[in-house]
Amino acid sequence: MTNNIEHGQIKIADEVVGVIAGLAATEVPGVAGMSGGIAGGIAEMLGRKNLSKGVKVEVGEKEAAIDLYIIVEYGAKIPDVAWQIQESVKKAIETMTGLNVVEVNIHVQGVNMEKDEKEESPLRVK
Repeated sequence: MTNNIEHGQIKIADEVVGVIAGLAATEVPGVAGMSGGIAGGIAEMLGRKNLSKGVKVEVGEKEAAIDLYIIVEYGAKIPDVAWQIQESVKKAIETMTGLNVVEVNIHVQGVNMEKDEKEESPLRVK
């Protein structure tokens, strides 16, 4: 994206838009993480450093379309989580970049069934 202003140009790389989208998506309750694709029938969950790899971004002069590849937590209501991601990502990108987000497509690649360490650790009494 390039904006011409009085004093010069502002250029925002597509990867920056992807990172904004990835961060906004992972903050939604029910999202386990971003997916880097499916290998051997299992969705690969990306760490926080690779958020933009689970995002496909198409940026024009004033508009953007986003595809997010996510892994949801077991038990989460997928339609509700997807709607919240769409709202969160659209708001974050439009607020931070000034782009008009025309679509946010959610691709659920897997379900995380691992329990939190807190649930697995036995209670200790002193």
